[in-house]
Amino acid sequence: MAVHSPTAPAAGPRAAPTAVRRHHWAGPGMVLPFLLLYLLFMIGPVAYNLVVSLFNTSLVHSGLGPFVGLHNYGEALTSADFWHTLWHTVWFTVLTTVPLVALSLALALMAERVRRWRWLFRTVFFAPYVLPVSAVALVFTYVYADRIGLLQHLLSLVGITSPGWLSDPRWVLPSVAAATVWWTLGFTFVLYLAALQDIPADVLEAAAIDGAGPVRRLRHVVVPMLGRTTALVTVLQVIASLKVFDQVYLIAGSGGGPAGAARSSVEYVYDSGFTDMRVGYAATVSFLLFLVMLAVSAVWFAVSRRTDQGV
Repeated sequence: MAVHSPTAPAAGPRAAPTAVRRHHWAGPGMVLPFLLLYLLFMIGPVAYNLVVSLFNTSLVHSGLGPFVGLHNYGEALTSADFWHTLWHTVWFTVLTTVPLVALSLALALMAERVRRWRWLFRTVFFAPYVLPVSAVALVFTYVYADRIGLLQHLLSLVGITSPGWLSDPRWVLPSVAAATVWWTLGFTFVLYLAALQDIPADVLEAAAIDGAGPVRRLRHVVVPMLGRTTALVTVLQVIASLKVFDQVYLIAGSGGGPAGAARSSVEYVYDSGFTDMRVGYAATVSFLLFLVMLAVSAVWFAVSRRTDQGV
């Protein structure tokens, strides 16, 4: 004879809503710590920077100072120094992004084809990236030095007169850009190497069976399948270049070298805030630079969505 528990039928209906409520709050509960940190360290500083940009804040006075509205923005947009430094930053971005994408892809393709000592090639290409910027600046200051520099000595051996890499306004920014490419090449190299390893081998084998040679496989199979990685590498490098400060300040010197030819937007912000003591104006320039980076990120997001929809 079966024995039925009088409370058994009621246990299921009571437990189900509780389990549903717990499952409903599981996702927001896991996201909440990150959301709080994001609001505290990302959204909060950006909002405070926007508020400060509307005031004539100074390091020599307490508080936010007098309210000036959009006066700082008008002054920045009509300032020759602002546009000069922005142009230097954009030109530096071009000088670093294009070589980094091309060289890192080429080196990743070479390293992927190597069968013996593959770990050595990967280590050699990635090693400069782990160096601190101060060490990189010290090395390239010696390489670019006049009369005693390594590069000038090597060029003199083949009868080439070396320009003033850090003393000529025409060469100072390309010199810093070349040092930056050597320093940061390892990061983009690793991204491309990981993307190459994700390409299915059967796709390349099918292209080879169809008669596609190495060049055609590279052009019509490998490069298109690396499209998302190329977009990611490009936007990361563009944003990093727009924020350039350390290597320019350490290699070219304070003020961007001769005639300020390498002075970046971030250095302009630094000079405005800590040399001229105009924190409100410095916040304005930094917010305008933030809008430029935001526009670059929006373009990358739109390109990524279009690529995903096309796939």
